[in-house]
Amino acid sequence: MKLGFFTMPMHPIGKDWQQSLREDREAFILADELGFTEAYCGEHATDPEENITSSAMFIASLANATKQIRLGTGTINMPNHHPAATASEIAMLDHLLGGRFILGISPGALPSDAEIFGNMDLPRPAMFLEAINQVLQLWTTKPPYNIKGQFWNLSTERTYIPETQMGTIPLPLQRPHPPIVVTAVAPFSQGIAEAAARGWDPISANFLLPKWVKTHWTKYVEGCERAGRLPELSNWRVAKTVFVAKDDATAEAYAMGRDGPYYYYYQSLFSKLKRRSALGVFKHDPKQPDDEVTLDDVMRQLVIHGSPAKVADQLGGLRSEIGEFGTLLYAGVDWKDPQLARDSMRLLAEKVLPAIR
Repeated sequence: MKLGFFTMPMHPIGKDWQQSLREDREAFILADELGFTEAYCGEHATDPEENITSSAMFIASLANATKQIRLGTGTINMPNHHPAATASEIAMLDHLLGGRFILGISPGALPSDAEIFGNMDLPRPAMFLEAINQVLQLWTTKPPYNIKGQFWNLSTERTYIPETQMGTIPLPLQRPHPPIVVTAVAPFSQGIAEAAARGWDPISANFLLPKWVKTHWTKYVEGCERAGRLPELSNWRVAKTVFVAKDDATAEAYAMGRDGPYYYYYQSLFSKLKRRSALGVFKHDPKQPDDEVTLDDVMRQLVIHGSPAKVADQLGGLRSEIGEFGTLLYAGVDWKDPQLARDSMRLLAEKVLPAIR
């Protein structure tokens, strides 16, 4: 099992933006130093809590600050970006990283982002598919382009100059394109099956109950079989909320305390999902009423915490419940206590991972 990093991220409203960006960058740089194999960050344009507004721009800032870790968008919300802009910017990013890039994509889930970009009332899944199809077409066809769609039309036919190749979208370093991953947040996600059939790989979200995470492998196999593709456990990434401290008491106080960053993270997420009647990810039984789902229960089920030995046991239990998987993605939260945050990542890499291996 490999170790990776994933952050949405989630910071307290009012926290200095420069400070949170510095700490988020430091987490990625530390992950690289500790031997994490890959790291992802999300993006939202209109959320003061999840305040990385461009995952690609954030990753570009880490190109020369990291050495070996593969960096990914987690995710680019495709309907909010013009396909030509995505294709050209991601191609450049792949070159900046020397091919250490992973393309994470999704339709996007934040309503206020959808509204500000004018697609709140449009069929976003269809926009998502058209956008990624057009990006891939730009990378695999020669100019001049004449790509017509329901939402975007892409052309350089009127302006293409063969002698200078003006009117050409640049190609990524990795051919035909960087690896593509999708994040799954629903039980029995059909999106995983469709992605697997296209050669893409899944990330299971950290806020999904293990019994539902287990269903993602089944859907991944289904999609691979449809495409005649061999399903590889190494391609399945599972994100989990984990905090490791030198002793159980410290871990309990920081990970479960109501004044801690883990409680803040899940309180904010719980509130957002409840407003959208989307608490199903926290339910063992889909028929359970929303008012029976409590934040404390959610945290007890989803936050793995303790000393290195205790966390190793819990992660072993997780693997027994959902099956083997390729990469554990450590879910980042706000660095309320930077030293405890650094120690947690270090203990996970140096004490926990060797124990569970």
